[in-house]
Amino acid sequence: MTKQVQQLDRVIIRFAGDSGDGMQLTGDRFTQETAAFGNDLSTLPNFPAEIRAPAGTLPGVSSFQLHFADHDILTPGDAPNVLVAMNPAALKANLGDLPRGADLIVNTDEFSKRNLAKVGYAADPVEDGSLAEYRVHALPLTSMTVTALTGFEISKKDAERAKNMFALGLLSWLYHRPTEGTISFLEKKFGRKPDIMKANIAAFQAGWSYGETTEAFSVQYEIKPAEHAPGLYRNITGNVALAYGLVAAGEQSGLSIYLGSYPITPASDILHELSKHKKFGVRTFQAEDEIAAVGAALGASFGGSLGVTTTSGPGIALKSETIGLGVATELPLLIIDVQRAGPSTGLPTKTEQADLLQAMHGRNGEAPVPVVAPQSPSDCFDAAIEAARIAVKYRTPVILLSDGYLANGSEPWRLPDVASLPKIEPNFAAANQEDFQPFKRDPETLARPWAIPGTAGLEHRIGGLEKADGSGNISYDPSNHDRMVRLRQAKIDGIANDIAPLAVDDPSGEARVLVLGWGGTFGAISAAVRRVRGKGQHVAQAHLRHLNPFPANLPEVLRSYDKVVVPEINLGQLALLLRGRFLVDVIGYNQVRGLPFKAEELQGVIQDVIDSE
Repeated sequence: MTKQVQQLDRVIIRFAGDSGDGMQLTGDRFTQETAAFGNDLSTLPNFPAEIRAPAGTLPGVSSFQLHFADHDILTPGDAPNVLVAMNPAALKANLGDLPRGADLIVNTDEFSKRNLAKVGYAADPVEDGSLAEYRVHALPLTSMTVTALTGFEISKKDAERAKNMFALGLLSWLYHRPTEGTISFLEKKFGRKPDIMKANIAAFQAGWSYGETTEAFSVQYEIKPAEHAPGLYRNITGNVALAYGLVAAGEQSGLSIYLGSYPITPASDILHELSKHKKFGVRTFQAEDEIAAVGAALGASFGGSLGVTTTSGPGIALKSETIGLGVATELPLLIIDVQRAGPSTGLPTKTEQADLLQAMHGRNGEAPVPVVAPQSPSDCFDAAIEAARIAVKYRTPVILLSDGYLANGSEPWRLPDVASLPKIEPNFAAANQEDFQPFKRDPETLARPWAIPGTAGLEHRIGGLEKADGSGNISYDPSNHDRMVRLRQAKIDGIANDIAPLAVDDPSGEARVLVLGWGGTFGAISAAVRRVRGKGQHVAQAHLRHLNPFPANLPEVLRSYDKVVVPEINLGQLALLLRGRFLVDVIGYNQVRGLPFKAEELQGVIQDVIDSE
């Protein structure tokens, strides 16, 4: 039957179901096809920490939100236009985010009395009229899948598991998504289980065919490709981009990358990805704990490799002593903290920005380290290279602060021209020096020589005890300790002269309010600023990549505006640093819900500040 095709400029879809319903796989496949089609996109996976929460319960709900458009977008979207709810728990957990008039696709096979009672529904919301404000499509997705797979040599349970592929096929038809990539993916994923492979492909195709033939959907939607700058693109998550950035840093420096890591959510994917790249001189070590992991990484740096360790907030706490050892020995070391909601175990699969003060000050003694933060999933690539550049050039540990939202979210990434990537020069100390001084500093960077063990004439002491200036011998002299503490601090402070000034986006030049962010809040802040400007208001925006040291022009920028708004997914950590360092009474806006900001809420905050002028 002929269906009407309606043009849209963007849409936000959320797949939701039990942890075992394959919602992350479904969302990822829809995302990959959308990226291949050429839309701009942004994603927000959201899943529980438990390996498998009780089926049909609210704690077990897993969801995947995708925002795609024919133009540049910045966030996964504030609220879905389409919700696919595979059971009552998924409906109840996500219905509050659904705007009036949105499409709601419900798997009615799972709306049994028992499943309804598990989440507190006294009656079936699909039948009692409580969903009247939405466009409800009540479909028996499970039984339709089982019927479509009649004749396949698989169990009924395996047939039911393919319902996510049926739903994916239906949504792929509804939004004109390509299908070839998903079929190829299923052929590869289940290549060793041909019956399962054929069944999943058949379920996917059955979902597509159902959309094509049913009267339940009279309209298809089309979102044209976005206009991107010329180049080769791929869809990428923050963790994968970060891993690629580390590989690139190894290539640009000529150093072997050595990752010492202990698995921890949400950083583990970096270990998984880097383990695939041995051909680039990458070595990965899964240690028995966080302390062993960072110790191995620092040992690798002592041996002449670029040592890297990946973790989240709890791991940073365990690594702090060895990071301090890296400060004392003045060796390059990358510490990647993919922040999650805390304290303690907290909400390990949710996002937060609450490790900033820990990164700045979470070590004994005066132990300053540079801190760098990416602003988007694809920017994790460039941030990793920048962190490596600083670590190698200045002989210092560097903390890179990513977060769970950036790590798991994805967006299109234009593959860079390798020739445009910065060169990183290790500049190892030359052999056979007379009276080698391991702590004699470069006059420009204040970095000490990087002396590879076993190099003739470069024998020297190493360890955590205080070093004498120049010679590196153990020293308990009070004046020497004061000098060394100040030299290590001056080395970090001097990096401010080697980073770009803070760029301010103030197109009209008439703004009196500045919105200053850092890390993964960039997308939501930028979208909110666009909305405010779209209403004829003037507002400036700036985003910090370097948090220690701050860009040299930051004091001037802060003084240029009457009011400075600092949105953070913590209780005001950057705001505290800015007030203490620059005596500027910034206006903090803080939420700690384990979720990224919504552009709409930030728009309201910015508008309120402008109106109070």
